[in-house]
Amino acid sequence: MRTTVTIDDALLQQAKVVAARTNRTLGEVVNDALRVALARSSRKPQRVTLETDGGSGLQPGVDLLDKEALAELLGDNG
Repeated sequence: MRTTVTIDDALLQQAKVVAARTNRTLGEVVNDALRVALARSSRKPQRVTLETDGGSGLQPGVDLLDKEALAELLGDNG
């Protein structure tokens, strides 16, 4: 199907380079790129579960904004 779209000049230039390098038409490159973009956007985000060590959270007196104190607590002061 033929249609008219406005493509950013820099993107069009990159697509033309890919088309020439891979011996495909510009339309084929654009179709492939659009397929990939649409497939990504239709995927349901996966839930990520982070494992913990079972601790009760931040230790009292720990200031996450104090890099020097954190380094000392972690034994990274050398």
